[in-house]
Amino acid sequence: MNSEITDAILSKIPLDAYLIKETDRVMTPALALYPKFIDKNIQTTVELLGGNPDRWRPHVKTSKLAFTMRRFVEHGIHNFKCSTSLELSTVCEAGASDVLVAYPMVGANARRVREISHQYPDVKVSSLVETEEHIEAWRESNVGLFIDVNPGMNRTGIDQNRADEIVRLARAIRDSGQDFRGIHYYDGHVSSFDIPEREANAHKGYDRLMQIIESFDRADIAVSEVVTAGTPAFPATLTYPRFEGGNFVHRASPGTVIYNDCSSLTQLPSEFGYVPAALVVSTVVSRPAPNRLTCDAGHKTVSADAGVPTCRIVGQPQFAPDKPSEEHLPIDLSSVDSMPSIGDALYLLPKHICPTVNNFDHALIVEDGSIVSVEKVTARGREVCTQ
Repeated sequence: MNSEITDAILSKIPLDAYLIKETDRVMTPALALYPKFIDKNIQTTVELLGGNPDRWRPHVKTSKLAFTMRRFVEHGIHNFKCSTSLELSTVCEAGASDVLVAYPMVGANARRVREISHQYPDVKVSSLVETEEHIEAWRESNVGLFIDVNPGMNRTGIDQNRADEIVRLARAIRDSGQDFRGIHYYDGHVSSFDIPEREANAHKGYDRLMQIIESFDRADIAVSEVVTAGTPAFPATLTYPRFEGGNFVHRASPGTVIYNDCSSLTQLPSEFGYVPAALVVSTVVSRPAPNRLTCDAGHKTVSADAGVPTCRIVGQPQFAPDKPSEEHLPIDLSSVDSMPSIGDALYLLPKHICPTVNNFDHALIVEDGSIVSVEKVTARGREVCTQ
């Protein structure tokens, strides 16, 4: 995390807009969601996509709550991505029309996705494949299939330079009687670059992607949809001209932008206007040294998967969070003049919000400083298959 960039971002976040009036009622650590800012982030994304909500297929691994998924639907977003069967079930119940399980499901996991697709026959459910072995799990089902193309992240998918193999797999899907829906191209590996270099690298990959689509055209196989870009690559997807006016539907799939975090606010241009819509409320529980305090937001609260510091303190850019333990987050202060008292509340902006939301069973819904409801983090964790 570039501390200078993050400090500049933090200085523009008005702490007063996030304060909860009666923190003495809040058992901490707590997850707080701000619907006004959730709605703003949805509107911002739709505007960036030319005012067309149909071009967004947000990944609900971030939003996690049925409460938030319903807000998507209320804004006209009906196409989604997810990674787990519990996320799939939750977003179907929330009103989705089309959901891509952006994960190579096999075994009992694939059987559960089939069950959910039968439970919601009006929802178009799809999954990812990268080999004919994956196709077997979906035979005689109503689950559509996207081919997962690997643009260089080397996590899943067929290497983008193996166009012939990608076309052969599409033909195998069609021959099996399944619905070939299109191509999934997640280019998260470009996240480490600054925006100009990120755009150049992403566009180079998109040029390769268009060559793959041309291979499909020569093979007389239609590609209905192309899905690209999580949050880091979103700016690059917006500026790639060949995604508009093609013979396929292009959808971008940023999910983190619904709540935002230190990483997304650093990666995305400030002129986009995204704002934090989820914070962790923590309490100062100790002052173990003259320039050091500890709050109750260890790595079981704020995810440490993106490294240290795990978060920043809204309204207190001079506070430097140190390495957390399970329940403790030590914070170093540059001056004792700003030392909070034991029992004071701190508002934390996580470095990675997606797994942080997954750490909580419930979220506080905050409007104008008041807690208006408590909502379940509906898609937290995993389902257990007992059959």
